[in-house]
Amino acid sequence: MGNFLNDYFDLVGRGTTVSRELNAGLTTFLAMAYITVVNPLILSDAGMDFGAVFVATCTAAAFGCLVMGLLANYPVGLAPGMGQNAFFTYAVVIGSGQPWQAALGAVFISGILFVLISLSPLRAWLINSIPRNLKLGMAAGIGFFLAFIALKNAGVVVPSTATFITLGDLKSFAAVMALLGFFAITAMAARGIRSAVIIGMGVISLIAWFSGQANFVGVIAAPPSMQPVFMQLDIVQALDISMLSIILTLLLVDLFDTAGTLVAVATRAKMVDAEGRLRRLNRALIADSSATVVGALMGTSSTTSYVESAAGVESGGRTGLTAVVIGALFLLCLLFAPLAQSIPAYAAAAALLFVSGSMAQSLLGIDWEDITEATPAIITALMMPFSFSIADGIGIGFISFVIIKAAAGRYREIPAAIIFIAAVFAAKFAFI
Repeated sequence: MGNFLNDYFDLVGRGTTVSRELNAGLTTFLAMAYITVVNPLILSDAGMDFGAVFVATCTAAAFGCLVMGLLANYPVGLAPGMGQNAFFTYAVVIGSGQPWQAALGAVFISGILFVLISLSPLRAWLINSIPRNLKLGMAAGIGFFLAFIALKNAGVVVPSTATFITLGDLKSFAAVMALLGFFAITAMAARGIRSAVIIGMGVISLIAWFSGQANFVGVIAAPPSMQPVFMQLDIVQALDISMLSIILTLLLVDLFDTAGTLVAVATRAKMVDAEGRLRRLNRALIADSSATVVGALMGTSSTTSYVESAAGVESGGRTGLTAVVIGALFLLCLLFAPLAQSIPAYAAAAALLFVSGSMAQSLLGIDWEDITEATPAIITALMMPFSFSIADGIGIGFISFVIIKAAAGRYREIPAAIIFIAAVFAAKFAFI
């Protein structure tokens, strides 16, 4: 078995082992497990059945992870995306008054368009044309984005009417546990303990359960029926002209969220060539886009590559075996849903804080001597957390790259792909 896995995933060539990949898969899954609860909660606000969406979430995630691992050999986990599910519920269904069946149809159509782009040279050309400094800015920006999510989930930072955001109650149990877990994980990692993230999350969860601060709801339960949402999409209604901007937005968000995540994670996993191009990119894109199509059929919003995959990469994950493990765990989650749902958000926050620091190291590689390269990279990095959107951060960063280069008289250094992406985002910001 070990020889087969090594031959299929090239474990030795990637400098990893089966045990390391298993550890990485478990690490990423634990960091992503919250989606099994959060996604059904959000989509239930659109009128969808919680239990059915829970099953759809797990199965769509499992499909995406397995295809990503077996086809693309990337250590990247997939699941219904945060942000996409909020857009689905609060903008399309509640905001625009569309039935959730039509919204699922829009997700399906955007996924089909995504697949077609992925099968063509267009998307690989778009992503591989991104300048190195912008890629580094994207990686750092996702790190900042992760840090903001972690701090928010732990209550370390909270909303403020006066300053938009302010320091939360650091004496609260959630904040103390998140910070304690972060310091513990960092200390263990500094000592060379590869399972530092898992150990840290496990200890914090145990403390929370035994102290009564988190609800341990059990281990095993029969999965609910998926029938209320399975194959309930309304493609005919989704083809109405009023849904055009919705489909385009879904496509753009999925496209560039995935691009940013793949670039960042692959860079950290050293899966780029000497010119900074991602290996087997087309296969990764097909895996991501096909997962969105399948997810819509199952009954959930857009499925996308997860930035939490960086946690697994930091734990040593280098191949698709990591993704296969994540997919298997999502399937198991159908039976062990209570256990996965018992992991408190602040335990995962500790892991995300640790990962964010590692990803921010990408800033070291930026060419700080060239202001036309450094400034757009920093704008990209900062706008991701400030806009609370990876896609919008990329868009604003690319627009700034074009404007700064052109204003400096260095328009010949602007790749055609960047002009195209910037124009698409400018149109999105202006008209959608």
